[in-house]
Amino acid sequence: MARWVHVDDCAGGDGHESGCHRDRGSVTAEFAAVVPAVMIVLALCLGSVQIVGQQVRLVDTAADAARALARGDGPGRVAALVLRAVPGAMLDQVRDGEFVCARLSAPVAFAPLAAAGLTVSGSSCALAGGL
Repeated sequence: MARWVHVDDCAGGDGHESGCHRDRGSVTAEFAAVVPAVMIVLALCLGSVQIVGQQVRLVDTAADAARALARGDGPGRVAALVLRAVPGAMLDQVRDGEFVCARLSAPVAFAPLAAAGLTVSGSSCALAGGL
């Protein structure tokens, strides 16, 4: 009857280990190096979603502001409407023929890019007279 004998693949012919355990812990080191990179990419992705949301709010608020200006609401009331919807936004109003346009800009809400001074803007126009 044959008898199975377990042979350690790492043992050399002289009974010393041949180096199989040299790589022990390398996966942990590689994982530790990759985790910060993955976290940075994830943070940038979440920040870009935040910036897109802010830009959508600016365009929507610019449309509301343009309609309010076209109806004849005062600049103070429209500025209050803008600041209530998007704190820190700047309103620029322009009359172009029979159109009233509102352009809003605000510092980026994502802190790393806000520190660089980047801004997000949105604009919209409405027919004067409030139609």
